[in-house]
Amino acid sequence: MGRKLNIFLPIIVMGVALDQFTKWLVLRGMPLGSQIPVIKGFFNLVHVRNRGAAFGLLGNLSMDFTRIFFAATTFLVVAVIGYLWWRTPKAHWRALTAYSLIMAGAIGNLMDRVRLGEVVDFLDFHWRAYHWPAFNVADSMVCLGAAFLVWVIFSEEKDGDASRID
Repeated sequence: MGRKLNIFLPIIVMGVALDQFTKWLVLRGMPLGSQIPVIKGFFNLVHVRNRGAAFGLLGNLSMDFTRIFFAATTFLVVAVIGYLWWRTPKAHWRALTAYSLIMAGAIGNLMDRVRLGEVVDFLDFHWRAYHWPAFNVADSMVCLGAAFLVWVIFSEEKDGDASRID
């Protein structure tokens, strides 16, 4: 259990801290709706809020409903990821790392939802007519963790050790 915590806790603590610090900088230094071009035609810092899920899904529902719904959903995700982490053998450090990244992102956005009722997004990428919805560090950690987990599962499957839970 000790080695697992040595992987899990630093990623969680540093990930949540980085997410909350970057959001604090945005909340402190940028008015809501503002935009700062960083790389013209490609990347801006923005200050937007997202009451919904990924890409603003369900964002048009009432603030009370979205706060409760997404907080409950995130608690469930955190519980499931925590269970998977607990069941994963310590030798599977890559899967543990992936779970830790997902957990850190989920907790970072959960903190926003509980505190503000919505998530602070500020990373805005676009190219020509293509525009990706704004996101934040927590979203990045969830996506990186999920992509890493998929890679781990496929690489272990190829090696004959298909992500089994002992």
